[in-house]
Amino acid sequence: MGAFFPSRWRLCKCQCVLNNLSTSPFVFSHAIAISRGVHIEPVRPLAFDLHEPTASKTSEPNQAPIIFLHGLFGSKKNNRGISKALVRDLGTPVYALDLRNHGESPHHQRHDYRVMARDVLTFIQDHSLRNVAVIGHSMGAKTAMALALFWPEMVASLVSVDNAPVNVALNQDFAKYIHGMIEIQAANVTRQAEADRILQKYETSLPIRQFLLGNLYRPKGEDAQRFRVPLDILARSLDHLGDFPYADPSKRSFEKPALFVRGTKSRYITHEMLPTIKGFFPQFRLADIDAGHWLISEQPEAFRKGEVITRRTSVPRIV
Repeated sequence: MGAFFPSRWRLCKCQCVLNNLSTSPFVFSHAIAISRGVHIEPVRPLAFDLHEPTASKTSEPNQAPIIFLHGLFGSKKNNRGISKALVRDLGTPVYALDLRNHGESPHHQRHDYRVMARDVLTFIQDHSLRNVAVIGHSMGAKTAMALALFWPEMVASLVSVDNAPVNVALNQDFAKYIHGMIEIQAANVTRQAEADRILQKYETSLPIRQFLLGNLYRPKGEDAQRFRVPLDILARSLDHLGDFPYADPSKRSFEKPALFVRGTKSRYITHEMLPTIKGFFPQFRLADIDAGHWLISEQPEAFRKGEVITRRTSVPRIV
């Protein structure tokens, strides 16, 4: 079908995790968040794109709206094509968000998974959503996992793309990218080609360079281009972005469908991490795709066509 979640995803044992939804009423308030010790003032409003189905393909009443969360240096525009494919396939609205310090969302000095999860919770509340299905890649995946673990009543299902609920140092490439972006900004480039020549010293992959340079824009009244992301804040936050806010699965778990999509050339979901994933997400399923960490951009057609499902197992054996 050439789409992100073709029919065989929905008919498989896992039920594509996006269709296995409850219809429990929306019951939540800011007071509950405070009672759980989340004394965080959220960043709002988060910028978003809403992709809606046509009238003929409107979802059933119990179909979950989808929240799509990008990774580090990403934005809602990176998920535009996949979001539209999900809308066509599932007939449900997709909210592609810009997380704090990314895209068109506000900047804030604090950048970790607790606050990003709280931002997304506030977005869900502000838009009167319920039983959402959350898809996240990389940084967005850990944000989605934190949201599901802390406020499970708000989340119907989870798709984590190439990240696990563990503490693991980020690939050194991310720090390298920030150094390159800082050099670009200091050079006051006026054309993207100039920026690309600088970034080639830090990254050889053209698709990844294009992804990073997608953050460039020209402020009104200026000749030089600037990055939308606050490089100083993200540079200080890199160590925290390898962490996960919860360490003990016995104290917190998400007892609903969860799909973990792993890039086989990436190190962010290893076999040794599977017991921890199962502890936090007892109903998890695992899917592999032949790609690295940037698997959606590296293998977009494979990801969209559902080839990722061909090697999916039931609950993996973890010994």
